[in-house]
Amino acid sequence: MRVVLDTNIFVSAILGGKLSIILDEWRAGQFTLLVSEPIVREYLDVISRPKFKIVASEIATITEYLLKTAEFVTPMETIAVIEADPSDNKFLEAALTGNAIYIVSGDHHLLQLHSFRDIKILAAHDFITLLKPL
Repeated sequence: MRVVLDTNIFVSAILGGKLSIILDEWRAGQFTLLVSEPIVREYLDVISRPKFKIVASEIATITEYLLKTAEFVTPMETIAVIEADPSDNKFLEAALTGNAIYIVSGDHHLLQLHSFRDIKILAAHDFITLLKPL
């Protein structure tokens, strides 16, 4: 299963709690995480913010695993579907280029689309429900 995780989902999963199961399932090989360079830059920028109090060694470990394990895609099409927050379009671009089945997000701009060109856009709890039977 090919999946794009919005930054809010990725960061929340790293911070622990209910969403940590998403990272556990990725590490267990239950899905392929698709990323683009702009997505990875945003992931790393956000997890490096002092307010999250993630130590440098943990950021390094996360970065190394992400760079080794995620599938990088280079979007060939510029998408301009989300006008209210154009930076969210990078998730649609990566999903389209990488033939994703799902985009998992907590962002209302993405969630209100429900789907984009046959790619389903799910909230984290719906994605976790999909993962459980695996």
